[in-house]
Amino acid sequence: MSVGYILILAILILGGVIATVGDHLGTRIGKARLSLFNLRPRKTAVLVTILTGTVISASTLGILLATSGPLRTGILDIEQLQRRLRKTREALDVTDAQKVKVESELARAKNEQIEAQRRLDNINRSLSAAITRQSRTQAERDRAQTERDRAQGERDRALIALNRQRSTLLAEIRQIQTERQTILRQRDEVRAQREKEVAERDRAISVREALLKDLANQQEYLAREVQRLERESQGLRQGSFALQRGQVLASGVVRIVEPAAARQAVDQFLQEANRTALKSTQPGAGNVDGPIIQITQSEVEQLIDEIDDGQDYVVRILAAANYLVGEKQIRVFADAVRNQVVFLAGDVVATTSLNPSTMTTEQIQERINLLIASSNFRARRLGLLNDTVQIGRIQTVLNFIEQLKKYQQPIDIKTVTAEVTYTAGPLKIKIVAVKDGEVLFGTN
Repeated sequence: MSVGYILILAILILGGVIATVGDHLGTRIGKARLSLFNLRPRKTAVLVTILTGTVISASTLGILLATSGPLRTGILDIEQLQRRLRKTREALDVTDAQKVKVESELARAKNEQIEAQRRLDNINRSLSAAITRQSRTQAERDRAQTERDRAQGERDRALIALNRQRSTLLAEIRQIQTERQTILRQRDEVRAQREKEVAERDRAISVREALLKDLANQQEYLAREVQRLERESQGLRQGSFALQRGQVLASGVVRIVEPAAARQAVDQFLQEANRTALKSTQPGAGNVDGPIIQITQSEVEQLIDEIDDGQDYVVRILAAANYLVGEKQIRVFADAVRNQVVFLAGDVVATTSLNPSTMTTEQIQERINLLIASSNFRARRLGLLNDTVQIGRIQTVLNFIEQLKKYQQPIDIKTVTAEVTYTAGPLKIKIVAVKDGEVLFGTN
């Protein structure tokens, strides 16, 4: 039998017992006609009956509360339970909403998973294609290495051919120098012509007279040129040239800080050029002094305007043509170039390679001479005006060659600048032997 049935049975028995006792007690009180609290006996019996019923109810309730925790909680904590019930229902509603949201997010996550799987498949396919391309690239890299080796062999053969073309290269260098002087002369002629055209526009009223005068001057100039060319032709036959076209008569580096000093500097260059021309064309005339060089005033003004900006310039006065001994008038032109850095100290100017074990001393010397010529050519191409390469004493070069002959394997030979080199020059170089990027020895 369960505890619940036993409890109910005990309550019924207890109620019956209490009712019997109450009834018996009420009967005794009624018969004895007792009075409580100054009440009538009958009302006292009623009061005892009420108290008996109350004791029955209280005992029943007490037994239930003492023996049943859920009943005790339900009676005493009913309001708190109701509040918890309401909160639980509200939380349940929120949970239902969150459940719907979670289900929606789960569906979206599944879609994203499907999309990610699709992308992963695409990436796998791309990876497979990339691996295939990498294989092809490796094969192409191997072919490129083969081509590079072949190109290295062709470069070595080209260097050999370069040695054979040394004389041709030197001739081309001289031709380039000649063409540069021709271009400079043509530039001066174009400038002079432009100045003439401006002057003719300013003198619009006397255009015809000025043109006739200019034609007369040109005729006279051409006559003098014919005479000069005849003298040059005779000089060529007799070998009596005093000055050559493009020969430097005076040169120097100037920096004009005060604009007024520019004219004084140009005058000094012209005076020096005049002295050089006198010594060359009239060597036996003693200390002859007087104007022999000719340059237009417009060229002088242009040179002054060009060098008066506070920068370093290399100024040169050069002969405009070939002149014989005994010439009385020497046409010259001026050249000004910014004196800027062409090489820094330690810069590599030219490079070659050789194998001392397979070359004679003469062949090594020829290769070094070609390296020096290449250095000079590169310096001229980069704007160096001085055509002189300085490498120190000859003995140091001979000592360098003797050290080269001790090596039995290919080695690189380089020319490097000994100091910062400007446009005015000269180019001072050192010759060094390099193996695997390391300098082994060199000239001092």
